[in-house]
Amino acid sequence: MNTLIGNAPRHPGLWMDMASAAAPVKQGIETKQTANQGLTELTQLCGQLAVLSQQGRWIVLINPPHIGYKQILANANVRMDRVLLVHTKDEVETLWAMEKALTSGTSSAVITWTTPLDARDNRRIQLVAKSALAQGVIIEDVNTHLRVDQLNASNPVAATQLNLSAFH
Repeated sequence: MNTLIGNAPRHPGLWMDMASAAAPVKQGIETKQTANQGLTELTQLCGQLAVLSQQGRWIVLINPPHIGYKQILANANVRMDRVLLVHTKDEVETLWAMEKALTSGTSSAVITWTTPLDARDNRRIQLVAKSALAQGVIIEDVNTHLRVDQLNASNPVAATQLNLSAFH
């Protein structure tokens, strides 16, 4: 009554199903610094993103700036129905969203725009990279401080209020 059908291994721990056979391979995380909000970096990644979008998993963009990324990706033949946009309210949410997208197994690539990371956040990224199942790219905007200075210069009242709040 208990006959072996085919040549499958007898122990269930050795059985392989199709889902685990197609599981994503561990990937790394690359950090790139930019002075143009990541426009050049995204353009360089487009060919690879077009290939990855054909896998049927998500291409996740976390906090992309308004640089015309939709047109750039569309021109590179990236499947736009596989692009997932994530907008976060702060750096903590940004890193959390990136970690979840990289380790979930549902993404092929995760591209995150952020301010330069401190040592603690860089260590966190190193730990996430060990279990990442998608290609990760962090685009750090080195000109973030310039935009804050420009904002303060264009609105001196807000700059004064900001500076005065430190004295209270």
